[in-house]
Amino acid sequence: MSSLLLVEDDVRISQPLARMLRAEGFDVRHCDTGETALNAVAEALPDLVLLDLSLPDIDGLEICRRLRALHPSLPIVMLTARNEEVEVVVGLDAGADDYITKPFRVAELTARIRARLRASQAGGPATHDVDQIGQLRLDRAARRAWFGDDELGLSPKEFDLLVLLATHHGETLRREAIMTEVWDENWWGSTRTLDTHVATLRRKIGDTSDPPERIITVRGIGFRYEAG
Repeated sequence: MSSLLLVEDDVRISQPLARMLRAEGFDVRHCDTGETALNAVAEALPDLVLLDLSLPDIDGLEICRRLRALHPSLPIVMLTARNEEVEVVVGLDAGADDYITKPFRVAELTARIRARLRASQAGGPATHDVDQIGQLRLDRAARRAWFGDDELGLSPKEFDLLVLLATHHGETLRREAIMTEVWDENWWGSTRTLDTHVATLRRKIGDTSDPPERIITVRGIGFRYEAG
């Protein structure tokens, strides 16, 4: 039974959501503040954290940053009522693996949770070889990346996406193929999360020109990484 930590201060959401997730077979603990959430993770590391962005004491983004710094491989899914792209990008930049906007269907949420858990349990490759792709260096075993002399602070999904794009540099990868490879073969719904991850990666590698020069958008198809 996978353990979930639900961090949500609105009892109108937390109580029925916890019941429904338990009915789906998850072991659910609930916290209604950021401080109690940090303490709960310190006491017993969950398999995944469902994190509301609007908490009464500590901002959810700050909680996400702290958890990511302490536990780099801990899956974190944001729960947010905000649908502005900038809020989603900031959340992903803080280290979240995925997000889902309220109101949401429990079936969609559980599908996202199971996808994150499968990806987390799959583990990484056994080799410690470092790939050099232009100015980019990738240590896939350690899940670390550098662009030039600067190490990139990447969330798990950002790292997986960058590895996929960079190791197929010069090739145009279709959006659907990227979602299947990086997220899950059973992913369904909007691919907007891909766009927000690409936007974050561009900022982190300094690909800020207009149009971008490293991660190229191929309109109507997908994306291509140019090693340069």
